[in-house]
Amino acid sequence: MRRVAIAVGLALVAGACSNVTGTPPDTSLGEWELVFNDEFNGASLDSTHWHPCYWWDDDGCTIITNNELEWYQRDQVTVSDGLLTLRAEPGFVEATNGNDYEFVSGMVSTGRSTFELDQPPRFAFEYGFVEARVSVPEGAGIWPAIWMLPATNESTPEIDILEVYADPGVAKMRLHWEDSDGDQRAGHETSIDDLHTGFHTFGLEWTPDELRWFIDGREVWRVDENVPQEPMYLLLNLAVGGDAPGPPDSSTSFPADFVVDWVRIWQR
Repeated sequence: MRRVAIAVGLALVAGACSNVTGTPPDTSLGEWELVFNDEFNGASLDSTHWHPCYWWDDDGCTIITNNELEWYQRDQVTVSDGLLTLRAEPGFVEATNGNDYEFVSGMVSTGRSTFELDQPPRFAFEYGFVEARVSVPEGAGIWPAIWMLPATNESTPEIDILEVYADPGVAKMRLHWEDSDGDQRAGHETSIDDLHTGFHTFGLEWTPDELRWFIDGREVWRVDENVPQEPMYLLLNLAVGGDAPGPPDSSTSFPADFVVDWVRIWQR
């Protein structure tokens, strides 16, 4: 879910292996401990786990540099029947940033809800395995994502576990970093026939030496360069419009729901 203009780096490595869905992929180096999970069994969002905006929350939020069309609102985040729903739909907002928005949507973050770095994130971790089981909406201008950012409130490095936009049925994975030449990225894409018609699990194993992306327990991409070496937090959001997907059109069906069954994070 990249937030600024980027230069493209080349670092694509593909691989494949088996895994039991819903558990960490490799126990050969030691046992895993579940350190964070939300099964969304309550009646409302757990505020000890999640904040429904970015850390620059001011009665809502968005990402101006992406030219996104939504203003994130708490009411667009609901929990019921064991599911978290992030809903995007038309809704005019005169936002606190001075702009007007024609769509409202939902997001959640385990990061902090303030600019103040002395307040810790709700949950940040360095190395481990994160996985979420989700149902992904389809439509022009719809941009669901599962991603990670540094606990320092910086915009890089960034790990995109899942992004879906522009190409129906295609799951996009990205790594963003900075070097002496500026902003860089590497990426991989995987087609999933039933991406928009059921639930799928998307996972990331993060070690000091590499990143491994998984879909439904199968490894689909691996990177062993520019691996982040700092604590990061987790975000799930449903953007509308922006530079990447373009705007919704007459074919886009609203409301659009990004539904999350569970989120789990393990560490060794």
